[in-house]
Amino acid sequence: MAVPARTCGASWPGPVRTARPWPGRGPRPFPDPRGPASGPARPLLLLLPPLLLLPLLTAPGASAYSFPQQHTMQYWARRLEQEIDGVMRIFGGVQQLREIYKDNRNLFEVQENEPQKLVEKVAGDIESLLDRKVQALKRLADAAENFQKSHRWQDNIKEEDIMYYDAKADAELDDPEGEDVERGSKTSTLRLDFMEDPNFKNKVNYSYTAVQIPTDIYKGSTVILNELNWTEALENVFIENRRQDPTLLWQVFGSATGVTRYYPATPWRAPKKIDLYDVRRRPWYIQGASSPKDMVIIVDVSGSVSGLTLKLMKTSVCEMLDTLSDDDYVNVASFNEKAQPVSCFTHLVQANVRNKKVFKEAVQGMVAKGTTGYKAGFEYAFDQLQNSNITRANCNKMIMMFTDGGEDRVQDVFEKYNWPNRTVRVFTFSVGQHNYDVTPLQWMACTNKGYYFEIPSIGAIRINTQEYLDVLGRPMVLAGKEAKQVQWTNVYEDALGLGLVVTGTLPVFNLTQDGPGEKKNQLILGVMGIDVALNDIKRLTPNYTLGANGYVFAIDLNGYVLLHPNLKPQTTNFREPVTLDFLDAELEDENKEEIRRSMIDGNKGHKQIRTLVKSLDERYIDEVIRNYTWVPIRSTNYSLGLVLPPYSTFYLQANLSDQILQVKLPISKLKDFEFLLPSSFESEGHVFIAPREYCKDLNASDNNTEFLKNFIELMEKVTPDSKQCNNFLLHNLILDTGITQQLVERVWRDQDLNTYSLLAVFAATDGGITRVFPNKAAEDWTENPEPFNASFYRRSLDNHGYVFKPPHQDSLLRPLELENDTVGVLVSTAVELSLGRRTLRPAVVGVKLDLEAWAEKFKVLASNRTHQDQPQKQCGPSSHCEMDCEVNNEDLLCVLIDDGGFLVLSNQNHQWDQVGRFFSEVDANLMLALYNNSFYTRKESYDYQAACAPQPPGNLGAAPRGVFVPTIADFLNLAWWTSAAAWSLFQQLLYGLIYHSWFQADPAEAEGSPETRESSCVMKQTQYYFGSVNASYNAIIDCGNCSRLFHAQRLTNTNLLFVVAEKPLCSQCEAGRLLQKETHSDGPEQCELVQRPRYRRGPHICFDYNATEDTSDCGRGASFPPSLGVLVSLQLMLLLGLPPRPQPQVHSFASSRRL
Repeated sequence: MAVPARTCGASWPGPVRTARPWPGRGPRPFPDPRGPASGPARPLLLLLPPLLLLPLLTAPGASAYSFPQQHTMQYWARRLEQEIDGVMRIFGGVQQLREIYKDNRNLFEVQENEPQKLVEKVAGDIESLLDRKVQALKRLADAAENFQKSHRWQDNIKEEDIMYYDAKADAELDDPEGEDVERGSKTSTLRLDFMEDPNFKNKVNYSYTAVQIPTDIYKGSTVILNELNWTEALENVFIENRRQDPTLLWQVFGSATGVTRYYPATPWRAPKKIDLYDVRRRPWYIQGASSPKDMVIIVDVSGSVSGLTLKLMKTSVCEMLDTLSDDDYVNVASFNEKAQPVSCFTHLVQANVRNKKVFKEAVQGMVAKGTTGYKAGFEYAFDQLQNSNITRANCNKMIMMFTDGGEDRVQDVFEKYNWPNRTVRVFTFSVGQHNYDVTPLQWMACTNKGYYFEIPSIGAIRINTQEYLDVLGRPMVLAGKEAKQVQWTNVYEDALGLGLVVTGTLPVFNLTQDGPGEKKNQLILGVMGIDVALNDIKRLTPNYTLGANGYVFAIDLNGYVLLHPNLKPQTTNFREPVTLDFLDAELEDENKEEIRRSMIDGNKGHKQIRTLVKSLDERYIDEVIRNYTWVPIRSTNYSLGLVLPPYSTFYLQANLSDQILQVKLPISKLKDFEFLLPSSFESEGHVFIAPREYCKDLNASDNNTEFLKNFIELMEKVTPDSKQCNNFLLHNLILDTGITQQLVERVWRDQDLNTYSLLAVFAATDGGITRVFPNKAAEDWTENPEPFNASFYRRSLDNHGYVFKPPHQDSLLRPLELENDTVGVLVSTAVELSLGRRTLRPAVVGVKLDLEAWAEKFKVLASNRTHQDQPQKQCGPSSHCEMDCEVNNEDLLCVLIDDGGFLVLSNQNHQWDQVGRFFSEVDANLMLALYNNSFYTRKESYDYQAACAPQPPGNLGAAPRGVFVPTIADFLNLAWWTSAAAWSLFQQLLYGLIYHSWFQADPAEAEGSPETRESSCVMKQTQYYFGSVNASYNAIIDCGNCSRLFHAQRLTNTNLLFVVAEKPLCSQCEAGRLLQKETHSDGPEQCELVQRPRYRRGPHICFDYNATEDTSDCGRGASFPPSLGVLVSLQLMLLLGLPPRPQPQVHSFASSRRL
């Protein structure tokens, strides 16, 4: 009996398989599950019970090989399982290593991780660390208020009267073109010497402060000079703070005028492009300067708003959005006769980075048409703010209206929605140059506790879209001490190169009064900030006692992680906070949502959950058990969590006290130290040591050989109980060196690896030792020398049995190069140690299979031969034979696929170079069938920390982009020259030189700038893992005129799937390909996400109202007179296509602000 072969236009020749008829050529051998044939063939999977399928696999009277029966393939699977288990028992040495640990029981103690005590201790340590910074903050804020209060304003102050270190001066002086850019004298700038400080990752001077002034603010103005004058006294307070707490990092005062004074002094990190840093737009300043905000931005898009004015409005809205933080909520709408949202957001949404991106893109699509209808715009805005059925800030409420002007005051709207309580502030912005009466706009702002601003040109956008914060700060100032509460920020990138930090902020108030008995000043002077590096907080958490898969994490009130092993942004933009949600740092599920909510609410808790975790190399998914324990960090908005696998409840602590007390000699004289020396590698195997901070004076190196050399040299000098060394790490390293050497002595040294086609055997331990035997195998060892950062190590701990790890496809050699025996497949398993009632997994052992040799062995094990030397069974013309994976490899595909869907072994020689690739890239049709049969489950997630190459610019023309160029008719019209539009054009060009995006990019500059090389982006990740099917299945892949039989079965005690299938004959049997590769993505649909926002809480305090607030200062118009001579020159340059040379720095006057 033989199985009928498939036809695809022709039958198979010879005795291999005979043709089997299909519709139109005879009866079908089994019913068509699709019913009557109609239309083109499409892939369909037919599952049949094994007993029902077997009669259909053969046809009487035919002489050919038949597809293997189920019991045959199950027999092959058992042989594979036995071979793998036998090799691992002989060479893995699991049982022997258990005995070695027990034989050396006197050299170590078993310690217990008590989650509740651990997490409470770490939370207390973090609280103490932050409290020291809080005390320094309070001293600074109090001193600043007193210094400013006693300061006497000087109208005639000059630049040469003030001596300070200008942090940007060095960069300006080094600029060959700088001499004609900087206005004013540089004689007032100090020249300092700096010394490298590893704590700051920078060169610093501890005797002085540094000053940074935004590029678009004239540093010689009276306001700025007075600011520099009184803030100079802060220098001594900064120095005293550091004396009391030497661990302090940057201490910063960000002034409401834009001046930044920070300590210690260091040169400013000037970008290659124009430096647009302004402290008032930093996340920490925004959070400290005002309470959370509910903001509705409405934009006039009537017909009168066109060209330059519309462009100014779009840019203004984007700049306004940048003043909002994740504690704020916002929506943006456009209006003419009607109002409508500019995006898909129909209500207030959190002002996070992704939502703001949606707004910014939507704003660019606004088109001017129709007539102005202020009533429609304001009614829409008030309705948005009155919607109580959504999550929002519930603090400051405001409407920001951008318009080119109008006459309607819409008093009836304000009377209906906002008066008499005036709980909503109204800010109005007159945009562009026009002849409209601005009195109605001023009236709207002044009668609704807001402010009126003018934006005549691009140069006024940045300053006028952020000064509303001064108005919001009034209730805070008037609240006095009640508002003097330290807030801790989200994680963000430090502008001076410190890396990821959080900042404690405290507002600084103006305590002056205009005169005796007068109301006190209600201006906020600025915000005081002190940075805390995340690395300093991490040092307070236990590192190696939690095991490879245990960790500590912390989140804030938004659910964003402050600490987490997966917080690894590939690229950071210092203008934006790093906002990775806890549910995005891990694989989201209902249990984690519950844990996150409890932590945000400030509760304590403990919960054991079954959850999914992603492997370190992000190729695999494991289902694991984890214990979560959490407590709040008092006096902060943070909550701390601890995650422990059950097997990490206990850990080993080496006890070498007897050896240490016997001789006070260097560690190099200890018994087991000799096995770390390279001279022992030939006989004992190569040793990699984890690059941990064993001692303070140990020089780190990415090269493990060099690191080991540095370690040995240091150990020649220090004793085991040296104060400069971490005794826990050091003693455990020495202990594991001896433990793994005994494994070599008892198991590996006397075995012939070649007999079992092994390239290497290895052992890795919690103590940081990875021993690879023989020594020559270390040349091809590519795993991380830190076991806790090695994917095979962490996965072995989480999985029972043997974990196969094929080499990544990028590291594979072509089949023709395999004779060097350098390509191998890692097989590893955890060593579970039971000591009394305490169970732990202190090590992982394994082997490295020779890929080529094991591929041949795989064929034999899945064949009718019992061993490799037995001759192959020949099938005669009239005899019945089942196909096997060796004899019939031209017709039968046999593969081992791991739990991630990656090819491990194949009976097809041409597929050897594809080992390690996702199987869908090898056989898309078969992988799809396995997925549809639930052998695999798919998990999709998003990586919000990825880095991507920049998109090429859309316009590289030689002419300026986005600039309104007047027509010849305008040029000949004298009225045009005297109009405000011409002046607006001049300022647009002037500031376009600073805002480089308005003009073509300089190719040289773009190429050298880090920002142009890569930027943050979202990547979609897809992983596959074993589904719920554990049984053996036979199935048919039916695609019309072509069909494939296949069998799939899990190998017990491994992460492998054994698959036997007919090789595909027809191209029309190709189906859709499953994708596993990471792909660029826009992330989940934001419009859908905002309909089900994640739980969060805002800050506990809100200052949005004070009965004594003076709202009389509500803005006034201001403009600069046009210069006809300048405009004539400008127009000629535009017409001739000769834009002026961009200048690296342009100054504008700071807003009038007498302090």
